[in-house]
Amino acid sequence: MENSKDLRKWLDAFGLQHPLVIAGPCSAETEEQVLKIAHQLKDTDTTVLRAGIWKPRTRPGNFEGVGALGLKWLQRAKEETGLMTTTEVANANHVDLALKHDVDILWIGARTTVSPFIVQEIADALKGTDKTVLIKNPVNPDLALWLGAVERFYTADVKNLGVIHRGFSTYEKTSYRNNPEWQIPIDLQNRFPDLPLILDPSHIAGRRDIIFDLCQTALDLNYDGLMVETHYDPDKAWSDAKQQITPSRLDQITVDLRIRKKDTNEMEFKNQLNTLRTQIDVIDNKVVEMMGKRMKIADKIGGLKADNNIAILQVKRWNEVLGRMILEGEGHKLSEEFILKMYKAIHQESINHQQNIANDL
Repeated sequence: MENSKDLRKWLDAFGLQHPLVIAGPCSAETEEQVLKIAHQLKDTDTTVLRAGIWKPRTRPGNFEGVGALGLKWLQRAKEETGLMTTTEVANANHVDLALKHDVDILWIGARTTVSPFIVQEIADALKGTDKTVLIKNPVNPDLALWLGAVERFYTADVKNLGVIHRGFSTYEKTSYRNNPEWQIPIDLQNRFPDLPLILDPSHIAGRRDIIFDLCQTALDLNYDGLMVETHYDPDKAWSDAKQQITPSRLDQITVDLRIRKKDTNEMEFKNQLNTLRTQIDVIDNKVVEMMGKRMKIADKIGGLKADNNIAILQVKRWNEVLGRMILEGEGHKLSEEFILKMYKAIHQESINHQQNIANDL
């Protein structure tokens, strides 16, 4: 994307002394509910009121939003509180209705981001407008698909862009509703440092007790803002009740969060940091060297299996290795989740090496 610094202008225009806070209910339920939450949020650090009007659900039969009627509620909340407003749009008709009701920021949901056809339709509907568009990561961990959606809006002359990190689906059981996969948004930041990045801790967590920790991690990684689902009575929310927090809890979270400095001129700090980073570089080089040696042994094993017509995958051996490494990892304060990911990647590379050996014989 050319002139990538244009992407940050809408965020800089707020002139905020803290990360951007977007908050509000998962779903707009009633006019009274939207207005009550908005008035509770106006005295916090919240700048933008969010509410789902159209709710794409995984399975039919659940509450799927109040529809266009809720846009009038957002409009009234904006008039009464001065908060900006945002909602999710999933097609060109949603865009048209949102624009007619003066919604300030539109966001593209994870299920929409996966479809270039729908993304292009929405981008065309917004072509040339000055509206801000925030694009959630796709459901699956696919950086190219995420960036592709951003590029479609940028080429449609929609320049006020940002992205929302809401986590990724996985078939494996984890402690999150959607696995954060922090490396993916980090890679995005490295490629487009001027693209504002906002965390949606609610959809990553799936439960309210770890919202703070996720928010702090995001600020430690230089995220630009937070989108947090809030409700004055979360347990009675019509959708995603377990992951919503009260406006008062949000207010306390924003007080307790530590905003890190991006840099410092203190030489002692920089010297210590450089020393520690050098130590990591040395260890990283050794890790890669050891992986290379491991794969050379895997090549020999592959040759031995091929000579004796033995299958490459040995499930019993793999389970033994995995179990042993999980226990070893515990002794070094490495989580089971990390060990599983690391050794699955190592195992896959080993299988690839052995397969190549078998193909060459």
